[in-house]
Amino acid sequence: MKKFSVNQALVVAVKAARDAGKIMRDNWHSAKSVKLADLHDIKLELDVRCQKTIEEILFTAFPEISVLGEEGCSGNPSSEYRWVVDPIDGTVNYFFGMPHAAVSIALQSQLKTKNSKFKTVLGVIYDPFTDELWTATLGGKTKLNGRVVRCSKRSRVNDSLVAMGFSKSKENLEKSLPHLNRLARRAKKIRIMGSAALELAYVASGRLDVYIERTINLWDIAAGGLMVECSGGEMYLINMPDGRLRMVADNGLLRRKLQLGSLLK
Repeated sequence: MKKFSVNQALVVAVKAARDAGKIMRDNWHSAKSVKLADLHDIKLELDVRCQKTIEEILFTAFPEISVLGEEGCSGNPSSEYRWVVDPIDGTVNYFFGMPHAAVSIALQSQLKTKNSKFKTVLGVIYDPFTDELWTATLGGKTKLNGRVVRCSKRSRVNDSLVAMGFSKSKENLEKSLPHLNRLARRAKKIRIMGSAALELAYVASGRLDVYIERTINLWDIAAGGLMVECSGGEMYLINMPDGRLRMVADNGLLRRKLQLGSLLK
């Protein structure tokens, strides 16, 4: 494939994120067309529209790079690189009128290994409601609107701000709720905010100390996970048989103190 620099790809990803964010912002007070609704989730026509906008920009610049997105996949799935896209992370928040949602775009490179695994080399998260743009490239620093940010230095659980996310299956709730009860007594505060991308960006920026989720998809965390690591934090991931992940993101000082063994099994 044609050679390109990560910085070139970053410029294109930032444009795609900002254009999708503008669609979110412009439709903020409009009636939302629901594409799919189940017991605990909502998919909007705007999710699809935002992903199509992102794909058009990415494919125009890099036609040979595939897209793995929450709203479907495009291009050659065996390509050396792939974009990983969540066009609206926090759709339920957005639908109910809460301005806590973001665009998440990552670029991954396929490793030359037996299992052809991928590593994230670039991440962009854009919050159109605060006009905050987080960027990171592998080996570099996480930046928020161009300024370098770092994870917090808090090392005591009782001083920490911990965010949790919940998949609503019976098993996940049975595993997660006892830990919520325990951590609510130990941590300074618990937050359940509803956008994995922003929670990871907040850990990378020192606003949160820890983010925990027992079942999550790659497109939710590909960009934000790189940001946590580029800010001095840690991403602890367990691959599940169905392709989803269990994860703990923290500032590098708290995960072992949280005693989450049974939650991550």
